[in-house]
Amino acid sequence: MDVSSCNQHSHETVPAVTGELGFSMPSEVEPGVDERGLQRATTRPLDYDFERQFERRACQVRDWSAPAAPPLDLLQMGFESLDLSTDARLQALLATLRTAGEIDDAQAREVRRRLTGQVFRLSSGKCLKLLHVAAEGLIMRKGGPNGLKPDPEAQMDGMNDHDVAMAVHGDQDVFGTPLKQIMRGFAPRLFRHQSPDSSNRYSPLVLVNLWVPLQQVTRPLALMDRRTLDAPRQQLRYALPTETFLDRRDDMRFNDVWAFLHDQKQQWYYRADMGHEQAYVFDTLGEPHGSFMVPGEAVAEQYFKLLRTQLAQLQSGSDPERAPDAVPALPADTPAPLRVAIGTMAAVAGQAADARQAGDTRWAEAARRAMDSVVRKSLEMRVVALLLPDLWPFNRQPR
Repeated sequence: MDVSSCNQHSHETVPAVTGELGFSMPSEVEPGVDERGLQRATTRPLDYDFERQFERRACQVRDWSAPAAPPLDLLQMGFESLDLSTDARLQALLATLRTAGEIDDAQAREVRRRLTGQVFRLSSGKCLKLLHVAAEGLIMRKGGPNGLKPDPEAQMDGMNDHDVAMAVHGDQDVFGTPLKQIMRGFAPRLFRHQSPDSSNRYSPLVLVNLWVPLQQVTRPLALMDRRTLDAPRQQLRYALPTETFLDRRDDMRFNDVWAFLHDQKQQWYYRADMGHEQAYVFDTLGEPHGSFMVPGEAVAEQYFKLLRTQLAQLQSGSDPERAPDAVPALPADTPAPLRVAIGTMAAVAGQAADARQAGDTRWAEAARRAMDSVVRKSLEMRVVALLLPDLWPFNRQPR
């Protein structure tokens, strides 16, 4: 693994963590260029070995919520944050989803209903009106610390139990499947986009992803400032097989998305303490993004496994495994929320033996809560939206 720095950021005072992001290997790039004059990554089955297709590169990922960080900008950087806190009913629903770790059809319809028509101010001086939240593509992702699966038996089913995306990718090629079939080839003319071989900077109609972090103490989402991307050289066409998670006709069973090569000049952002009061909105048609493991996740994984073992031992009536006398040293750049979560897990693990002796059934619930606190959960959906002047009546909220 090459551990060279992934960016040389001009805002040196902005706190950063070192995290590994997965990029397409140069050996996975097909020789030459395709009919559009672009490079293409070799299509692989979804269960293809990750380490044979992608390379992990250590990147400096900067916390955009820090005081010295620049404002996010959907139109320039490719992503921005939206304030969801004013809708109390939506917040209550998102809190329910966070606790449950899954979403059903009725809840998905309610999420879509509460977001449709909403207007959000952007840093560019415009506002964004959500016109249509698509039913397809609304999914919940879950991932444990350090790549651990929270439930090894869980299988991806419809909207639930989607794994955390490990590879840097862009969700849709405006010229590709399924947009070319659904929109009969008019998508590049209708949607604002910025592709390696084409752009439309005039249309007010945008296709965006709305990504809501239900909790992300571990495996947070990183997004690239796309101004630091050399798209013709680093952005690759990729045909993603969809038959295992989408029910589509044969001519749409491959989704045309983007893969990316690593470069040291690329700049990455995340937020350490982001909850579901905020959401990311980012360009579906090419914004590079992917999850990464923050420093300290290896220790969180250790305590997650220990608590799971202790629970099983207590349920079987045997003595629980002893917790370490002290928490292993954490990397200096471990984010504060993860430090707190690890401290809680360590404290609960240290109480297992006493709980058995006292017959305290509350310990098991405390252990499950501590384990759940380090499971990354997120809700994501695809939205057709309109860029409007931030003036009345354009910025008027629906009743």
